[in-house]
Amino acid sequence: MSHDGFPPFISAQLQYLLNHYPHTIQIEQARSGTRYFTGSLDRFTLLIPYCLDYMKWDVIYNAEFPLAAPDVIFGAEDEDFHPFHVLCGEDGDSRLVKNSLTDWNNKDPTRLLALVIELRDKYRSYQEKRVGEVDDDRLKFEISTMVSREGIEMHMSSGVEKPEEVKFAVPLMNMNINKMVPACPWRHPQKIYLQVIYPIGRKYASSPSAPRLKLMCTPELKALFSIDDVKLPSWLDGMCMAEYLPHLEELLQRQVLEAVTLIDVRRQFIEALAPLLGRPLEADPVFCRKASFLVCSGPFTFMLHVFLSTNFPKQQPSLMFQSTQHFNSLGMPVKSPLITEYPWSPRWETSQMADRISDFLVDESLNFKRHCNESHLQH
Repeated sequence: MSHDGFPPFISAQLQYLLNHYPHTIQIEQARSGTRYFTGSLDRFTLLIPYCLDYMKWDVIYNAEFPLAAPDVIFGAEDEDFHPFHVLCGEDGDSRLVKNSLTDWNNKDPTRLLALVIELRDKYRSYQEKRVGEVDDDRLKFEISTMVSREGIEMHMSSGVEKPEEVKFAVPLMNMNINKMVPACPWRHPQKIYLQVIYPIGRKYASSPSAPRLKLMCTPELKALFSIDDVKLPSWLDGMCMAEYLPHLEELLQRQVLEAVTLIDVRRQFIEALAPLLGRPLEADPVFCRKASFLVCSGPFTFMLHVFLSTNFPKQQPSLMFQSTQHFNSLGMPVKSPLITEYPWSPRWETSQMADRISDFLVDESLNFKRHCNESHLQH
């Protein structure tokens, strides 16, 4: 989002936060809380990633008193989260501890980042304490087998309208995926996680039910690897996470390595199209997921867009035609729907794949030209 409308000191802190926070953070609901400077924004909501979800924290500055530190309002279910108070003495009194707000300097652009990092670390400790206090033997055992994993996060949810459950975000594979991709454009480290959800409070059950499992990953990784296509290993009766995770990680390592090798397979296919269609006008140089060619069929000239999935060549490319000479009523170039039905076999050599697409274009370009002419007559 744009930082226009914020006072310079808030804008500088926001910009520094977005540029230096180790994960993707989002800002929404920017608004003003002052009656006298209504055009000056001084409060907003931060969406901070935690345990494969987002926490929504409201950050409240005061444009009328810029020297004052901001207030932070946490979510409704975290009313017991008091990060800067510690209990002392037998009477249970609390006192403030030194923190990022203690010596606030509104001219220092790094202060908001330091505050968010400190609060998130304390929130993580708060959730670990809550989970550790749950009276569930199975959960305690699972925690003891997983807690040594670096980067694991946990969250306990409870409420009137939802059952109590504990969610874990378990980072998988000690692999630097960023370094495996030449000319990698990713700013943040790419990770794959297993989300594990345990229901609690069912002591009457004769045998513990299997946890709910779901693979998740950082959004940018989907350009290389489709996490949705991974079939999770079966969870056997009596199994624990210490037994399950090694098999899953071995499976994922093989599939990630294969996904990296498929970049070159896609690149070779695009290169095989060039002698038949000409050099691409535009192509994805890193993941080789898209290429666009300028194609002529007699006097008719059109663009051919070729889209390749991460499952290429098992899944054939999708094709789209775009006229350079015909436009709709909105002034946009006429395009075809995505085309996925044409002769294809993943067992063909790359050159044969390219030849078959070139042959398909001969007839299909005439059909598209006819479609463009008909659309032109209607407008």
